[in-house]
Amino acid sequence: MQTQERISQELNIDRSLGKGGEPGEIQRRIDFIKHTLRQSGCKTLVLGISGGVDSLTAGRLCQLAVEQLRADDYPARFIAMRLPYKTQADESDAQASLAFITPDHVDSLNIAASVDGLMASLTASEASAAHVDFIKGNVKARTRMIAQYAVANLHNGLVVGTDHAAEALMGFFTKFGDGACDLAPLSGLTKSQVRLLASALGAPENLVHKHPTADLEELVPGKLDEHAYGCSYAEIDAYLMGEPVSERVRAIVESAYNTTAHKRALPMTPP
Repeated sequence: MQTQERISQELNIDRSLGKGGEPGEIQRRIDFIKHTLRQSGCKTLVLGISGGVDSLTAGRLCQLAVEQLRADDYPARFIAMRLPYKTQADESDAQASLAFITPDHVDSLNIAASVDGLMASLTASEASAAHVDFIKGNVKARTRMIAQYAVANLHNGLVVGTDHAAEALMGFFTKFGDGACDLAPLSGLTKSQVRLLASALGAPENLVHKHPTADLEELVPGKLDEHAYGCSYAEIDAYLMGEPVSERVRAIVESAYNTTAHKRALPMTPP
């Protein structure tokens, strides 16, 4: 089997989505969320809302799921969390996402004190400024997940992740940070498919087509995901959909997939 096909199968890509099946796919993923929450015995879903299309889509799916569960007499609710580091540059997008999602509850927690306290205790005198900035970005992502799990623990809940196939392919998430969660309802979707579902849900088009940025590095504020990748989401999606891509894109994608395999794996154990 060719590498492109093998990777797409490993990431469970559905190449048929986009041919009018969006309502059914939306309900299938809502049903997944409902089933997972019921089976766990928990009553709450917790998700951080950043202002990007991924958390917007996952958040709306969560809210619809808990509303359907309540209609079936299962007491469920959704807590959307705002987790800025100091002041977020695109806070207006995060607020617009919340207005669209209409979560049962919004909890805000600024992670600056926790991140800055840890970084102040870190001995990194031999590291470059860029390396320290990169480390701090990962600390931000992991601190956000600590906060989400604390709230989930408090309210008998599960933490929802926003990982999808394009990010999984590129390993574009922080291990034990935004890559840590109890359920990932966007799994197997390309970036364009996430946008497709967001549009079908009725999300504002400016948020659906917003240029994605993790915005973790302070030396390069607002750095676009695609600049970090070295290729576009359209090219990544084309690879996942089995379409022809340039040798440059193929090399970038397959190298990223191989070097970030540890992020998608369980911890290594003795044989």
